[in-house]
Amino acid sequence: MTGGCAAVGARPHPSFFTTMTPSGAFRSSTIFVFSKKLCLEGFQSGLSWRTILAKRENFRSAFWAFDFNRIAQFNDADIERLLKDEGIVRHRGKINAVINNAQRAQELVKAEGSFANYIWRFEPRREDCAEPQTASTSAASIALSKDLKMRGWSFVGPTNVYAFMQAMGLINDHAWGCEIRASVEEARADLQRPV
Repeated sequence: MTGGCAAVGARPHPSFFTTMTPSGAFRSSTIFVFSKKLCLEGFQSGLSWRTILAKRENFRSAFWAFDFNRIAQFNDADIERLLKDEGIVRHRGKINAVINNAQRAQELVKAEGSFANYIWRFEPRREDCAEPQTASTSAASIALSKDLKMRGWSFVGPTNVYAFMQAMGLINDHAWGCEIRASVEEARADLQRPV
Protein backbone atom coordinates (compact mmCIF):
# COMPACT_ATOMS: atom_id res chain seq x y z
CA MET A 1 0.00 0.00 0.00
CA THR A 2 1.23 3.48 -0.76
CA GLY A 3 -0.09 6.85 0.25
CA GLY A 4 -2.18 5.63 3.21
CA CYS A 5 -3.55 7.84 5.96
CA ALA A 6 -1.46 8.50 9.03
CA ALA A 7 -4.23 6.78 10.99
CA VAL A 8 -3.26 3.35 9.66
CA GLY A 9 0.48 3.83 9.73
CA ALA A 10 2.99 2.77 7.12
CA ARG A 11 2.42 -0.99 7.36
CA PRO A 12 -1.05 -1.81 8.60
CA HIS A 13 -2.25 -5.38 8.85
CA PRO A 14 -4.30 -6.12 5.68
CA SER A 15 -7.48 -6.67 7.71
CA PHE A 16 -7.23 -3.13 9.08
CA PHE A 17 -6.75 -1.66 5.60
CA THR A 18 -9.93 -3.29 4.32
CA THR A 19 -11.93 -1.31 6.88
CA MET A 20 -10.81 1.91 5.19
CA THR A 21 -11.84 0.98 1.67
CA PRO A 22 -14.97 2.57 0.28
CA SER A 23 -17.68 -0.02 0.07
CA GLY A 24 -21.41 -0.38 -0.03
CA ALA A 25 -21.29 -0.39 3.76
CA PHE A 26 -20.58 3.29 4.25
CA ARG A 27 -23.03 4.19 1.51
CA SER A 28 -25.77 2.00 2.89
CA SER A 29 -28.97 3.47 4.21
CA THR A 30 -29.81 0.43 6.31
CA ILE A 31 -30.26 0.94 10.01
CA PHE A 32 -28.17 -2.19 10.64
CA VAL A 33 -25.06 -0.55 9.21
CA PHE A 34 -25.71 2.64 11.18
CA SER A 35 -26.38 0.55 14.30
CA LYS A 36 -23.13 -1.36 13.86
CA LYS A 37 -21.07 1.80 13.34
CA LEU A 38 -22.57 3.59 16.35
CA CYS A 39 -22.19 0.50 18.52
CA LEU A 40 -18.52 0.05 17.63
CA GLU A 41 -17.77 3.79 17.93
CA GLY A 42 -19.26 3.75 21.43
CA PHE A 43 -17.14 0.79 22.45
CA GLN A 44 -14.05 2.40 20.92
CA SER A 45 -14.39 5.45 23.18
CA GLY A 46 -11.17 5.71 25.19
CA LEU A 47 -9.58 2.73 23.43
CA SER A 48 -7.53 2.10 20.32
CA TRP A 49 -9.72 1.54 17.27
CA ARG A 50 -7.49 -1.43 16.44
CA THR A 51 -8.69 -3.12 19.64
CA ILE A 52 -12.29 -2.82 18.45
CA LEU A 53 -11.51 -3.90 14.88
CA ALA A 54 -9.74 -6.99 16.18
CA LYS A 55 -12.88 -7.89 18.15
CA ARG A 56 -15.50 -6.83 15.59
CA GLU A 57 -16.62 -10.39 14.72
CA ASN A 58 -17.06 -11.11 18.42
CA PHE A 59 -19.16 -7.94 18.72
CA ARG A 60 -21.22 -9.01 15.69
CA SER A 61 -21.97 -12.35 17.32
CA ALA A 62 -22.60 -10.95 20.80
CA PHE A 63 -24.95 -8.25 19.50
CA TRP A 64 -26.94 -10.39 17.05
CA ALA A 65 -25.38 -8.91 13.89
CA PHE A 66 -26.21 -5.42 15.23
CA ASP A 67 -29.94 -5.97 14.74
CA PHE A 68 -31.21 -2.97 16.69
CA ASN A 69 -34.68 -4.49 17.07
CA ARG A 70 -33.22 -7.54 18.83
CA ILE A 71 -30.75 -5.49 20.87
CA ALA A 72 -33.58 -3.24 22.07
CA GLN A 73 -35.11 -6.30 23.73
CA PHE A 74 -31.97 -7.24 25.69
CA ASN A 75 -32.60 -7.73 29.40
CA ASP A 76 -30.52 -8.17 32.57
CA ALA A 77 -29.61 -11.75 31.60
CA ASP A 78 -28.25 -10.49 28.27
CA ILE A 79 -26.22 -7.81 30.05
CA GLU A 80 -24.70 -10.43 32.36
CA ARG A 81 -23.95 -12.65 29.35
CA LEU A 82 -22.16 -9.77 27.64
CA LEU A 83 -20.20 -8.87 30.78
CA LYS A 84 -18.81 -12.43 30.78
CA ASP A 85 -17.95 -12.44 27.06
CA GLU A 86 -14.16 -12.19 26.83
CA GLY A 87 -14.37 -11.57 23.09
CA ILE A 88 -15.77 -8.06 23.51
CA VAL A 89 -15.03 -5.00 25.63
CA ARG A 90 -16.83 -5.77 28.90
CA HIS A 91 -17.90 -2.33 30.04
CA ARG A 92 -21.34 -2.14 31.67
CA GLY A 93 -21.88 1.50 30.71
CA LYS A 94 -21.08 0.87 27.06
CA ILE A 95 -23.24 -2.27 26.95
CA ASN A 96 -26.15 -0.38 28.52
CA ALA A 97 -25.60 2.45 26.01
CA VAL A 98 -25.88 0.05 23.06
CA ILE A 99 -29.17 -1.32 24.39
CA ASN A 100 -30.48 2.16 25.14
CA ASN A 101 -29.42 3.43 21.71
CA ALA A 102 -31.15 0.50 20.00
CA GLN A 103 -34.36 1.49 21.77
CA ARG A 104 -33.85 5.12 20.74
CA ALA A 105 -33.16 3.96 17.15
CA GLN A 106 -36.55 2.28 17.08
CA GLU A 107 -38.16 5.57 18.13
CA LEU A 108 -36.15 7.54 15.60
CA VAL A 109 -37.05 5.25 12.69
CA LYS A 110 -40.70 5.47 13.65
CA ALA A 111 -40.54 9.29 13.79
CA GLU A 112 -38.30 9.90 10.74
CA GLY A 113 -39.06 6.99 8.43
CA SER A 114 -35.45 5.80 8.41
CA PHE A 115 -32.18 6.52 10.14
CA ALA A 116 -30.69 7.57 6.80
CA ASN A 117 -33.35 10.25 6.36
CA TYR A 118 -32.36 11.63 9.73
CA ILE A 119 -28.56 11.26 9.65
CA TRP A 120 -27.88 12.72 6.19
CA ARG A 121 -29.47 16.01 7.25
CA PHE A 122 -26.28 16.56 9.25
CA GLU A 123 -23.90 16.16 6.31
CA PRO A 124 -21.65 19.24 6.39
CA ARG A 125 -20.99 21.37 3.37
CA ARG A 126 -17.52 20.73 1.92
CA GLU A 127 -16.41 24.28 2.78
CA ASP A 128 -17.34 23.69 6.44
CA CYS A 129 -15.00 20.69 6.79
CA ALA A 130 -11.56 21.01 8.37
CA GLU A 131 -8.41 20.04 6.55
CA PRO A 132 -8.04 16.24 6.61
CA GLN A 133 -6.56 14.67 9.73
CA THR A 134 -6.70 17.95 11.70
CA ALA A 135 -9.95 17.66 13.64
CA SER A 136 -11.73 15.17 15.86
CA THR A 137 -14.99 17.11 16.00
CA SER A 138 -16.86 19.53 13.78
CA ALA A 139 -19.85 21.83 13.94
CA ALA A 140 -21.85 19.05 12.24
CA SER A 141 -20.74 16.35 14.71
CA ILE A 142 -21.49 18.67 17.63
CA ALA A 143 -24.98 19.37 16.23
CA LEU A 144 -25.71 15.68 15.60
CA SER A 145 -24.36 14.70 19.02
CA LYS A 146 -26.52 17.32 20.71
CA ASP A 147 -29.63 16.19 18.82
CA LEU A 148 -29.03 12.51 19.58
CA LYS A 149 -28.51 13.29 23.27
CA MET A 150 -31.74 15.30 23.33
CA ARG A 151 -33.43 12.17 21.96
CA GLY A 152 -32.00 10.11 24.83
CA TRP A 153 -28.98 8.47 23.15
CA SER A 154 -25.79 7.85 25.13
CA PHE A 155 -22.07 7.48 24.31
CA VAL A 156 -22.64 9.80 21.36
CA GLY A 157 -20.28 12.66 22.18
CA PRO A 158 -19.02 14.90 19.36
CA THR A 159 -15.79 12.91 18.91
CA ASN A 160 -17.59 9.55 18.64
CA VAL A 161 -20.14 11.11 16.30
CA TYR A 162 -17.36 12.63 14.15
CA ALA A 163 -15.78 9.17 13.78
CA PHE A 164 -19.21 7.75 12.96
CA MET A 165 -19.72 10.46 10.31
CA GLN A 166 -16.36 9.54 8.78
CA ALA A 167 -17.21 5.83 8.76
CA MET A 168 -20.57 6.49 7.10
CA GLY A 169 -19.13 8.80 4.46
CA LEU A 170 -20.69 12.06 5.64
CA ILE A 171 -17.16 13.41 6.12
CA ASN A 172 -14.07 12.39 4.11
CA ASP A 173 -11.18 12.85 6.52
CA HIS A 174 -8.67 10.77 4.55
CA ALA A 175 -5.41 12.66 4.14
CA TRP A 176 -4.54 14.38 0.89
CA GLY A 177 -2.50 11.78 -0.99
CA CYS A 178 -4.19 8.83 0.74
CA GLU A 179 -5.17 6.39 -1.97
CA ILE A 180 -8.56 5.92 -0.35
CA ARG A 181 -9.51 9.62 -0.41
CA ALA A 182 -10.30 9.72 -4.16
CA SER A 183 -12.28 6.49 -3.93
CA VAL A 184 -14.35 7.88 -1.08
CA GLU A 185 -14.99 11.08 -3.03
CA GLU A 186 -16.10 9.05 -6.03
CA ALA A 187 -18.44 6.99 -3.86
CA ARG A 188 -19.82 10.16 -2.24
CA ALA A 189 -20.47 11.67 -5.68
CA ASP A 190 -22.44 8.58 -6.73
CA LEU A 191 -24.43 8.44 -3.49
CA GLN A 192 -28.13 9.17 -3.70
CA ARG A 193 -28.82 10.94 -0.44
CA PRO A 194 -32.20 10.34 1.21
CA VAL A 195 -34.71 13.10 0.68
